[in-house]
Amino acid sequence: GAYLFLVFFAWKKNFYLKEIILIGGLFSFVSIFSYTMSETLILPFVFIFLYLAHQIITEKLKGLKAILYLSLVLIALYNIRYPALFIMFATGVFGVFNYKKSSGKTFIYSGIIGLIFVILYKFLFIDHFNEKYVDSFLEIGLHSTSKLLTELFEGLTTVFNPFIHILNPAGGIVNYGIIGIGLLNIILMLFLFLKNKLTETEKFFLTIGTIGIVCSFFIQYFYSVNPLDYRLLAPFTLSIWLVYFKKLYDLFGKLTYAITFFSLLTGFAFTYLSRGNYLENRQKIKTFLHTENLENGRINFYMESEEELEKIRIAELISTVNPNVKVTFKPNDTLKNNTLTKYKVLQKIKIDKNQFQ
Repeated sequence: GAYLFLVFFAWKKNFYLKEIILIGGLFSFVSIFSYTMSETLILPFVFIFLYLAHQIITEKLKGLKAILYLSLVLIALYNIRYPALFIMFATGVFGVFNYKKSSGKTFIYSGIIGLIFVILYKFLFIDHFNEKYVDSFLEIGLHSTSKLLTELFEGLTTVFNPFIHILNPAGGIVNYGIIGIGLLNIILMLFLFLKNKLTETEKFFLTIGTIGIVCSFFIQYFYSVNPLDYRLLAPFTLSIWLVYFKKLYDLFGKLTYAITFFSLLTGFAFTYLSRGNYLENRQKIKTFLHTENLENGRINFYMESEEELEKIRIAELISTVNPNVKVTFKPNDTLKNNTLTKYKVLQKIKIDKNQFQ
């Protein structure tokens, strides 16, 4: 649904239609569109935001109407995902560097309005339910710089690898190939951006993407999040991919579609290789839950960390039978009758899987 909206909006507004079709076919974005998570919802709003910014830069949208529309979209983005705060900041920064232009002032005012909303949201809504909410999740020095830089490098080289967007958790030589392709693509991106003259709209797109990624990196010093990957960075990489594919299309024309074609081909190959007998596995889970009297009601699934992919897959499989599954990281919860663990599940059933998963 999100991808169809992006294509329809791009076609209706005659705005980066070729580029959005190319991006939507990349294996990483196909994976995002298949999620039922906030990343899928935020991408259409990011695209609308980029369109409004283009209208403002080209002076087709001006004055109070421009400020109102842009501010509302920024607020909508923040209500979907908190990292939209970085988009607000980037919008203001771009405005500061272009303050002599009318569009620059619009970006500054919209960014400020967005930040005012965030502050009011904190004091009037969040504090009403939990005054110590911010203090509870902010903690300085969570990770070392060397660890974060390694994760950033791996994250960016997979994010900008148009064919394979994840590394093998077990390591191995295949990861060097994945990282190498991503690194070469980043170098090509930088070359095209530096060699070709950028329009004001393209400069804005790259500013949003770059500042968003930089802020996502530095927030990890204070706020515990998963390592940066294609999913977390999608709201910021979308604008960079748009500019990149536009430059590629200007150079190679329809041959650019080959990138998306081979990306989809890679996706189909990985999906086929990593297949398990889903229907059989689901039937086993259904029988297991029936035996445990857990077909209905809340189920807690215990994990030690969010990086345990095999456990996540088991929890996802359980959710196909009983969607009321909540992941818990509290060892005490394992004492409850409605709490399942990987050991408890696999002790009674065998899930069909293969090495490629």
